[in-house]
Amino acid sequence: MRKRSTVAKRRGDSVVLEPVELAARALRPGVSLVELLVVIGIVSILLTLLMPAFQYARESARQVACKNHLKQVAIAVHGYQMEQDRYPASFIAPRGRTVRGSWSIHARILNYLEAGDVLDLVRLDEDWHGQVETGIPAHGFSFYICPSEPYPDARMKDGKEYVHPINYAFNMGSWLIYDPVTGQSGTGAFCVSRFTSPKLFRDGLSNTLMAAEVKTYTPYVRNTADPGPHVPASPRFVSSFSGELKLGPHRQQNTGHTVWPDGRVHHTGFTTVFTPNRRVSLRHGGILYDVDYSSWQEGRSLTRRTYAAVTARSHHAGRVHVAMMDGSVRSVADGIALEVWRALGSRTGRE
Repeated sequence: MRKRSTVAKRRGDSVVLEPVELAARALRPGVSLVELLVVIGIVSILLTLLMPAFQYARESARQVACKNHLKQVAIAVHGYQMEQDRYPASFIAPRGRTVRGSWSIHARILNYLEAGDVLDLVRLDEDWHGQVETGIPAHGFSFYICPSEPYPDARMKDGKEYVHPINYAFNMGSWLIYDPVTGQSGTGAFCVSRFTSPKLFRDGLSNTLMAAEVKTYTPYVRNTADPGPHVPASPRFVSSFSGELKLGPHRQQNTGHTVWPDGRVHHTGFTTVFTPNRRVSLRHGGILYDVDYSSWQEGRSLTRRTYAAVTARSHHAGRVHVAMMDGSVRSVADGIALEVWRALGSRTGRE
């Protein structure tokens, strides 16, 4: 229904009132509280349905980045080998004397990761402990940290950043790491005080592990009684030993894989004693820990052998990413057969 009104118009010198029609103002319908709640509920359901897809896409991107980091590491190791005509040693332990520390493979390949300016600030032939004041041991490198790692921050000491953790460790074989009496090293790709070369890999470079994922701030046990030469068949064997416990309720007490410049197996290596992500349980102080094990620190004794069970672990569910000695990068499922995993960890087993 239309309403009529008038409007004034000027005609010459007079003003004339003319009728006009005014459209009835349309009523704007409102939104009730019930309708608003229904809309909010529908949006919430849609977000709930889409969230797994977002998380999957994010994790997929992180896995791609993680594999890319391992590829960079593999290329750097090959760059070192091409220039030096050998692969780097994991740790330098001079025969006849003990040492506190030795620079890691991670440090020795920095030139080939476009980080040579950092390497110029240190002396690789001297103990890294004496070079803490340079700030290099506390320096973090993005290519050594997995994007899915929840604890990538530096380890503290006396209120200052002391050392930095890593997520990629090098293959040091199964169980035996080093015998200071005979000089014997393990069966892995990298050895203590020994430089390997491609011709020593009788299993083939494509069939031998170079590096694998590990977790930062891993609790571990070290410096125990001699466990003997037989490779443990069960994690219960490892957790039965008592020694120096590098673990505790506070994260910074769990110091495995937190020292990138140190070449010892519990900091920058892994072994194939147990399959990826296999839990090695140790209860202490009412807390159940998933631990690594090193019977004795390399370089700290002239007579004690080093045996180690340092497990490859990943934040990517159901798998670990690895680099092979030929430079390829793969994903290995947790369910891989133990004999196959150990064969991949050996350079000369002829498997």
